[in-house]
Amino acid sequence: MTNTPSAPQVGTGITVSRGFGAWLGSQQVSLAFTSYQTGQLFMVGLLLNGSVSFNQQNFVRAMGLCYDDGRLWLGSLYQLWRLENMLLPGEQANGSFDSVFVPREGRTTGDIDIHEIGILADGQPVFVNTKHSCLAVLDPVHSFKPYWRPSFISKLAAEDRCHLNGMAMVDGRPAYVTAVSQTDVLSGWRARRETGGVIIEVETGRIITEQLSMPHSPRLANGKLYALDSGRGQLIGVDIETGNKEDIAFCPGFLRGLALHNGFAVVTASKPRDGSFKELELERAIARRDGEPWCGVFVIDLRTGDLVEWIRLDGEISELFDVAILPGRVCPMSLGVDTTEIQNTITIG
Repeated sequence: MTNTPSAPQVGTGITVSRGFGAWLGSQQVSLAFTSYQTGQLFMVGLLLNGSVSFNQQNFVRAMGLCYDDGRLWLGSLYQLWRLENMLLPGEQANGSFDSVFVPREGRTTGDIDIHEIGILADGQPVFVNTKHSCLAVLDPVHSFKPYWRPSFISKLAAEDRCHLNGMAMVDGRPAYVTAVSQTDVLSGWRARRETGGVIIEVETGRIITEQLSMPHSPRLANGKLYALDSGRGQLIGVDIETGNKEDIAFCPGFLRGLALHNGFAVVTASKPRDGSFKELELERAIARRDGEPWCGVFVIDLRTGDLVEWIRLDGEISELFDVAILPGRVCPMSLGVDTTEIQNTITIG
């Protein structure tokens, strides 16, 4: 292995909170997050000297992430990638990395706007096909096979009717999804960004709540449902029976990715694009606090709602998408698809 950590994209500065490295070490985790705007997969860990490592590789329109015990799934512009850790336990690459994720398979789906990804009980990926307003799985012949769609969507059409975007997995099956609206017309959700966002129970089709603003990333932990009320900049808890929501933490950015671990939430935040915050409570909330929108990653203590650690990106990268926590991985890296390293990295099973 001759690969070294990729430097951040020219024109982008990355800073971290003073305690961020210590938090990674105390939790025995590393992170992966994506920027669809510039098409990068970032892997974040700790080097032997205790400094924070950022490894960056190019995947066009990198979006949804799912980590599954040594395997990383990544949605991109027209493919679903399977990346495998090529290192055995105890091995290191370049004296620093305990995991090297190699793209071993890219399944071509076409541009279906893959958002979040989960793993079914049989080990196969299921993903949010936002363009067709459904959940889908891979098919050996076709672009995808429909798995489920909301009852208010009358037809599978490449029209992004409700902006179905997030998915919570429970016991190897999709349990809850988020959508910006219940519209059944071409891009109908765009006129419903401020109110009417829904969380839906997949098994029954029941609307848990329809009082959200551009919700994303439902997650279930310890019997409690969490989500991002993105149009308000809030991480929320939602009562599954009543739909009542509780604000947990405000973050100064548009929230899209959420991962939970050991009483902490990790979320990604983006700056506005082409006035995308306008007419949203998020814009007003940042202004009331005399703040500026962030692009970065926040670590939130779920007990207090405090933003305890952070990563901030300034410059060319202003939008992030998903984030995944990698338990037990100290310092991961990946190989890019169009790199010399991937051509020269050969392992034998």
